[in-house]
Amino acid sequence: MEYLIALAYDPTVWVALVTLIVMEVVLGIDNLIFISILTNKLPPEHRARARRYGIGGALVMRLLLLCTVAVIVGLTAPVFEVLGKAFSWRDLILISGGLFLVWKATKEIHHKVDPADHADTCLATKAATIGFTAVVGQILLLDLVFSIDSIITAVGMTEHMPVMVLAVLVAVGSMALAAGPLAAFVERNPTIVMLALAFLMLIGTTLIAEGFGAHVPKGYIYAAMAFSGLVEGLNMLSRRNATKA
Repeated sequence: MEYLIALAYDPTVWVALVTLIVMEVVLGIDNLIFISILTNKLPPEHRARARRYGIGGALVMRLLLLCTVAVIVGLTAPVFEVLGKAFSWRDLILISGGLFLVWKATKEIHHKVDPADHADTCLATKAATIGFTAVVGQILLLDLVFSIDSIITAVGMTEHMPVMVLAVLVAVGSMALAAGPLAAFVERNPTIVMLALAFLMLIGTTLIAEGFGAHVPKGYIYAAMAFSGLVEGLNMLSRRNATKA
């Protein structure tokens, strides 16, 4: 108890908490985009439940990983070398997650560009049933990748466990509040889906690059995403005004 009181009166702890919350929320945006795109492929009555499972899984994974901070930190230690480049378990996880994101985004883009290749109305009901399990599984898989990256970021910014736990709770709570509106916005604006898929491909490529040791400043990535989002917003406004006219 005295430890928590001491933390509450330490201004550096509050600065670390606010900074970490912002970082966790920003990192959670990638996860939320992926969840929104996947759950919108399900029938409307299953989407909210799939989002709850996905975001709940993200929270559980982050809290469990926080309980094994020593193990998580150890994931950054090299385990083998290839052509002079050392790889850690974190590198392998980032590369695997990045490849999965690139594959998934490419597959979804192909589906949007040429939907005739994927049409099969005879199996619609069966596909919906299988799809729910597949969607939740894919969300949980990416939750693991994003959670490990999130916890490593948290450990690098503060050594206080209560600060990390509070930041994770606030960030995941923000994801839960934003998940429904974001998914509805994406569904109402089909062109946003293509932009979001491009974001996923960019994020996947970044994860692969970081896994191979090429550091890509996050500011550049999010600046590019923000600029693309602004351009798409102007396009949406233009189409809306043209429709009214």
